[in-house]
Amino acid sequence: MTDAVIVTGGSSGLGAAVVEAVAKAGGRPFVIDRQAPAEGVEWVECDLADTRAAEAATRELIERAGGSIDAVVTAAGMDVPGALADIPGETWERIVTIDLLATAAVIRAAIPALKQSHGTVVTIASTLGVKAVGDATAYCAAKFGVVGFTRALSAELAGQVGVTLVVPGGMRTKFFDERDDRYKPGPDAILSDPANVANAVLFAISQPAGCAVRELVIAAETETSYP
Repeated sequence: MTDAVIVTGGSSGLGAAVVEAVAKAGGRPFVIDRQAPAEGVEWVECDLADTRAAEAATRELIERAGGSIDAVVTAAGMDVPGALADIPGETWERIVTIDLLATAAVIRAAIPALKQSHGTVVTIASTLGVKAVGDATAYCAAKFGVVGFTRALSAELAGQVGVTLVVPGGMRTKFFDERDDRYKPGPDAILSDPANVANAVLFAISQPAGCAVRELVIAAETETSYP
């Protein structure tokens, strides 16, 4: 098992599931989030919409880990669905910043340490990063961006840092809780267990030297947003 793993958004949802999986496997998770993660997990409080603060938080956690980390998992994400004309500009841009720009910021800050350890980056996109839907322009823009960013990064860092793109379908988390009812999954919706996606993340960061898992799509068998 890899040792030190930085997880953005590690206090809830998929991020919390990744933190739990890393800890159970004997690793040492570190979290960047606005809320405290599970008790005993080291973390830095940070609003990822401030990308410079996200970079500083990453460098701080690397220092706490002794200057070396084995993986970064960018699990933080948000969405506020609605028509483009109805979503305030500040909200639209916050979605893109947290889901895409903060992903790049954290990874940028971690690259020197990851090169030293020949570690792994795992980015979290979405099935809505490969299939667009209405009332999700910010989320689709960000997640399509994560897909392109990660593919470009894997070419840029080939042979130096492992890069894996994870594309999950809908999961049973609090991600949908604050939405209007029309944007929530229906009572018969079949969603993935975030623990299953976390196990796939763990698989990616546990590959032996010289082997890179480039992309993983993980979804319920009846997922309607993929392919």
